[in-house]
Amino acid sequence: MSAPLRLGIAGLGTVGIGVVRIIRQQAALLRQRTGRDIVITAVSARDRAKDRGLSLTGYDWEDDAVALATRSDVDVFVELVGGHEGTAKDAVEAAITAGKQVVTANKALLAMHGHVLAEAAEAAGSTLRYEAAVAGGIPVIKTLSEGLAANEVTRVMGVMNGSCNYILTRMESAGLTYEEVFAEADGLGYLEADPQLDVGGIDAAHKLAILSSLAFGTVVDFDGITLEGIERVSIEDIRAAADMGYKIKLLGVAQKTGRGLEQRMQPCLVPDTSPLGQLDGGTNMVVLDGDAVGQIVLRGPGAGEGPTASAVMADVCDIARGVTGPVFGMPVNALTRMPAAHAELPAPYYLRMSLEDKPGALAKIATVLGEAGVSIDRMRQYGHEDTAAPVLIVTHKTTPDALSTAMDAMAGTGVLSADPVALRIEAV
Repeated sequence: MSAPLRLGIAGLGTVGIGVVRIIRQQAALLRQRTGRDIVITAVSARDRAKDRGLSLTGYDWEDDAVALATRSDVDVFVELVGGHEGTAKDAVEAAITAGKQVVTANKALLAMHGHVLAEAAEAAGSTLRYEAAVAGGIPVIKTLSEGLAANEVTRVMGVMNGSCNYILTRMESAGLTYEEVFAEADGLGYLEADPQLDVGGIDAAHKLAILSSLAFGTVVDFDGITLEGIERVSIEDIRAAADMGYKIKLLGVAQKTGRGLEQRMQPCLVPDTSPLGQLDGGTNMVVLDGDAVGQIVLRGPGAGEGPTASAVMADVCDIARGVTGPVFGMPVNALTRMPAAHAELPAPYYLRMSLEDKPGALAKIATVLGEAGVSIDRMRQYGHEDTAAPVLIVTHKTTPDALSTAMDAMAGTGVLSADPVALRIEAV
């Protein structure tokens, strides 16, 4: 049997402790599946005295994660600190420079510095693996890099933030406002310390940037993502979408076009009968389209101790077996830099507006849409609210530019009692 694979784990939060538990509880299984023992040599975290629910006796302690990353008795540096600057970045860079293998769950680090880290790892002959950085326990990184290696991927799409999906599905099931469910989710500990990372779509966009690079062979481009969170989604939108056969999801979509790489993270409507439409609670789902395989759907827990630690250990096991490969699926000098492309492909849209109770108000809106080249597929008008009438419109496929022209013109009609809401309807 080969010599033991020695780990140094930086970060002993929920995921770090989950990794320790798996290594302890599944030692025999890991040995059978990899052909060698997997052991922890040393650990590092901010607070040595914190009660983490299990004893860390027997592991050396390093107060400095960089010192841990460069220890001679560490073969694999496992970075679970988080954040795209500071300790996490410094320690990963130090580990690569020292020729260590690196496993990380840090999506922000990879989204912001992935290309530079990939260059450094390739130059040093190191491995940088990150299954746990995207969609928790769903093996989407291995699916793209291994299972679909013979495919030209045409689209990546998915719900990649469980907190946002919880908020949106809870709003629908309980009939609560966004503000009410946000407070509830925050109280339950479902949101990051900075909630904007979740509800603003930033966390999910980090993941989309990583998947885009791996799927399309491009340099990671987080700044190229069109980003909109769920803050503007109201309970009225949730109810109206349901009434017309849709669910609202914070949806990430990436695809190559003739204009460049289109990446967007934004609230969209999806058919309620689709796999994405039936996704409830904090679960994640990633949909991959390939030229040979067609469409596959991956669904599972996107966070939590067990699922994320499981993904970390999948990478550790590959390293134990001697499985290596380029960070983003191909040599770093083969990755292309594509210009960011905004959505131009036609799609239907959902429009919600509140019209003043005036003769001809609806006719004016229909005229504005027609003049912009936007045709109406379906329309519903509900009971009056004071002096305003709620109106819902689903358009036929139209371009974002045509819709924007129509929305601008609506402001000058004098019949709107509030700003209209427009959400893209995504084909699944």
